[in-house]
Amino acid sequence: MHTPRRRFCTALLGLAAGTAILPAHAAGAASGSAANPQAGSQYLVLANPQPADTAGKVEVIEFFAYYCPHCHAFEPQLAAWVKNQGDRIAFKRVHVPRGDAVVPQQRLFYTLDAMGLLEQYHRKAFDAMHVEHLRLSSDEQVFDWAARNGIDRAKFADTYRSFGIGARLRRAGAMVEAYGIDRWPMVVIDGRYATSPSHVNEGATEAQQQAAALQVMDFLVAKAKADKR
Repeated sequence: MHTPRRRFCTALLGLAAGTAILPAHAAGAASGSAANPQAGSQYLVLANPQPADTAGKVEVIEFFAYYCPHCHAFEPQLAAWVKNQGDRIAFKRVHVPRGDAVVPQQRLFYTLDAMGLLEQYHRKAFDAMHVEHLRLSSDEQVFDWAARNGIDRAKFADTYRSFGIGARLRRAGAMVEAYGIDRWPMVVIDGRYATSPSHVNEGATEAQQQAAALQVMDFLVAKAKADKR
């Protein structure tokens, strides 16, 4: 029997017991669909809900990594979905850790964010790894990339090396553990629900799985919004 290739990137760290997401149904026992999503199948429920302080909006957090090809593939569809949500949601991203080689990519993401350049350069950073095949696994490689893309190298490097960026990396690691993230891309909604293309698992292609995940995300945003009333 042919087993489809997994369409997500996984963690190499063991998450502490008690912080994980409630497991999905076993294979063959899953029910529901993207049009009628069910807890434990198309979406998961966090064992320990996390607070979301978003002033009446529904918090949506994407856990991702620049090196992850599935995160790169998901980005255009996710960005369009976020734009269509408008003021209904407060959208955030968390770049997950995965060893020393990924730290420069994490610092790249949080530096762009701190400098107000993320919207302009986020997709370019993805393309650098998956289209141009740059490793971005050292500080100098990241600085060279920033300079080639018209960012002031000295200002970028100062921000990149700052205490504030280090604190954001530590916060990202803590959030991965608190939310029980074991794969990416993963989307957490309102600190209570989680889904991803790999959880929905509808359709033969990755694009079909992504579209189904976005449909489930619509459902979860509406559910979270209703729960706030």
